[in-house]
Amino acid sequence: MRGVLFDGKRAEVVDDLDVRDPGPGEVLVAISAAGLCHSDLSVIDGTIPFPAPVVLGHEGAGVVEAVGAGVTHVAPGDHVALSTLASCGTCAECDRGRPTMCRQAIGRPQRPFTRAGRAVYQFASNSAFAERTVVKAVQAVRIPEDIPLASAALIGCGVLTGVGAVLNRARVGYGESVVVIGTGGIGLNVLQGARIAGALRIVAVDSNPAKEGVARRFGATDFLTSTEAVRDVLPTGADHVFECVGRVELIRAAVDLLDRHGQAVLLGVPPATAEASFLVSSLFLDKSILGCRYGASRPQRDIALYAGLYREGRLLLDELITRTYPVEDFEKAAADAEAGRVARGVLTF
Repeated sequence: MRGVLFDGKRAEVVDDLDVRDPGPGEVLVAISAAGLCHSDLSVIDGTIPFPAPVVLGHEGAGVVEAVGAGVTHVAPGDHVALSTLASCGTCAECDRGRPTMCRQAIGRPQRPFTRAGRAVYQFASNSAFAERTVVKAVQAVRIPEDIPLASAALIGCGVLTGVGAVLNRARVGYGESVVVIGTGGIGLNVLQGARIAGALRIVAVDSNPAKEGVARRFGATDFLTSTEAVRDVLPTGADHVFECVGRVELIRAAVDLLDRHGQAVLLGVPPATAEASFLVSSLFLDKSILGCRYGASRPQRDIALYAGLYREGRLLLDELITRTYPVEDFEKAAADAEAGRVARGVLTF
């Protein structure tokens, strides 16, 4: 079968992958579409260290082909969106409703694929850049069949992360002010999360002025090309600032733009050894810096919620897709993503 394989030096589309059958508590999914996220590119450029060879992709949707013993919530033929969260469901963190903190779901890559008899790793417990993949049952969330699978694919990472950061982690309140630094795929979902939450002032910041139209479509009330101009719009600072780029100087800017009791939420992914600085005294007015993993999501609940909001017209999914590519055009899709020419490119099988 076809898939995008990273061998430690370069990524290429191959057609000789195999995937094993699902075991107990697992689901085999035929992937229809998968969003190309910067996290996939970060594996290729080394920002995210990951063992190789590995099948990339982690934002996908498709149709269930087979289920292992004990799986009852999905069946062959069901349409599903996939999460990357292979949580155990039984540890203290899962029991508290914090599956993103499950230690069984972090740093334990499996190898369900083979190529020429050699085991191949799975990226983010998912590997959606393959015609078929095996995931834990908890990762497969049934969705209505009237949702286009290319749009549904984006729920599993960009939407869960961006909208979830607003609703679950920051808990943005009605009438509050929000600044979003970076309006790529994650930033656009933060914008629409803030709109759904009822934020009164939503300021998008991006150095590319061509992104103003789409930012406003997703919920921005103001658009700026520099963080330096934010104080002109919000003189006392913002209740919430989301950094969606992953640059340490923008993390500092996010902290500096907070109002009293404000929260800076870090969503961008800088290099693993990057360090950021800020004035400690700037936090003493009850300000906070919040890390956020995967939108503090509970995927079985949240994916169904976001699917419902999409059907009601309140959550934009189709509009996130700038372009679709057959999987064979992965190199072109990656180049477009790196150059910022797309909000989200989607690979199709």
